[in-house]
Amino acid sequence: MPQSNDLYQAYLQILREELIPAMGCTEPIAIAYGASYARDLLGALPDSMEIEVSGNLIKNVKSVVVPNTGGLRGISAAAAAGVIAGRTDQILEVISQVSDAQKSAIADFVSNCPMRISLKDTPLTFDYQVTLHRGDNHTVVRIANFHTNIVYAAKNDQILINRPVTGAAETELTDRSVLNLRDILDFAQTVDIADIAPMLERQAAYNSAIAAEGLEGFWGAEVGRGLLERGSEDVELRARAVAAAGSDARMNGCEMPVVIVSGSGNQGITASVPVIEFARDKGASHEKMLRALAVSDLVTIHQKTSLGRLSAFCGAVSAGAGAAAGICWLDGGNFDMISNTIINALAVSSGMVCDGAKSSCAGKIALAVESGLTGWHMAKKGRRYPSGDGLVSDDVEQTIINVGKMGHDGMRQTDREILQIMTSGAVI
Repeated sequence: MPQSNDLYQAYLQILREELIPAMGCTEPIAIAYGASYARDLLGALPDSMEIEVSGNLIKNVKSVVVPNTGGLRGISAAAAAGVIAGRTDQILEVISQVSDAQKSAIADFVSNCPMRISLKDTPLTFDYQVTLHRGDNHTVVRIANFHTNIVYAAKNDQILINRPVTGAAETELTDRSVLNLRDILDFAQTVDIADIAPMLERQAAYNSAIAAEGLEGFWGAEVGRGLLERGSEDVELRARAVAAAGSDARMNGCEMPVVIVSGSGNQGITASVPVIEFARDKGASHEKMLRALAVSDLVTIHQKTSLGRLSAFCGAVSAGAGAAAGICWLDGGNFDMISNTIINALAVSSGMVCDGAKSSCAGKIALAVESGLTGWHMAKKGRRYPSGDGLVSDDVEQTIINVGKMGHDGMRQTDREILQIMTSGAVI
C-alpha cells in the first residue's frame, strides 16, 4: 500500500486515534475527565454537583475500582477524583498523579459533597453530562459517543462548545468503514515501520507491564495466576494468562496505564499481549512483532466499528479474534487462513454478553483468547465452520457484519435487561 495513498494515511490515523494511553477502566476515567474539565471552567471546587449517565456507563463504572482513590468504586468516586485531583490536559490519564492528601480529600468529597446521580434520558449508549455548582456559578460538560468527545461545555450563560450529536456517529474520528481484512493485511505487510513503531512499542511496553503486575500481585480473582498454576511451558496457556492478568490488575485499581483499543483497556490488553507472547516464543524479530500487533489492533477495531463502543456484546470476543488473526499472520498465515481464523473464533464466542466492567472480565478475556486460538488451529488444518452455520458466512467481511448486527441491534433488549438486573437496588 503506497504511503501517499489516502487509505494508508487513514489507517495510520485510525491507529493514532485508537492506541491512546489510559489509566484505569476507561468509563470511570472518562467521568473523571469530564468532571476535571468542568472544575477548570468553574475555577474552584464545587459545593454540589449533578451527574447524568447513560445506562452502559452505569454498567461499566459501578463495580470497578477507580485508581488513586484508595479503593473507591463507582460514579461518585470517579467524578470526585476528577474534581479533586484531575489534570485535564492528561485526558485519559487525568488521575494518574494523585497525592496521598488528595486521596483523602477524594474520600471526604464523596462523603460530604451533595451529588445527585441519575440515568440520562438518551438514545446513546455513551452519554455523560456533569454539572458543577458553586454559589451562583455553574458549569456544564457533556461527553458523547466516545470517551474524550466533549460535545458541550458552558459556564453560566456562556456556551463554549456546542457540537451537534448525530446519533452514535463518531463524526470527530476517521471513517472506520475503510477497514477490511485484505487491506489491513496489505497495510501491516507494507507500512513503513517507523510510522507505527512509536504507537505499537508504547502499547507493548504498557500492556506487558500491567500483565506482569497482574501475575506478580494479588489482584481481583487472580485469573491469570490461576491459569499459570497449571504450568507455564505452554505458550497458548501463557497467552491466555497474561491477557487475563492484565485485566485482573486493571479492573481492581492498579495504578498503571494501558494502551487502549476501541475505547477499552481490556480490549487493548487482549489484542496485544497474546501476540507479544507468541512473538517471543517464536523468536520473531521486533519488526515482525509490531506488524503482527498492527494486524491484531486493526482487525479488532474493524469488528468493533459496527458493534459500537458499548453494548451487550463482550468486546473481548472481538479482541480475542483480533489477537488470533495477529498470531496467525505471525505464523505465516495467508489471507484465507486468517479469514478462517476470524470466522471460526466468532462462530463460537460471539454470544458472550457484557455485564459491566469488573473482576470476571479477566475470565472472559481468557475464554476469548482461547476461542481465537482454537479458530486458528482449525484454520491451519483447513477446517472452517460452513456458511449458514449460525451467523457464519462464506465471506469474513459478511460474517463480521452479521455479528455486528446481532451485537448492536439484536442485543439491545439484552442490554436493557442486564442493566435492570445490575442496578436493581444498587448504589451507582
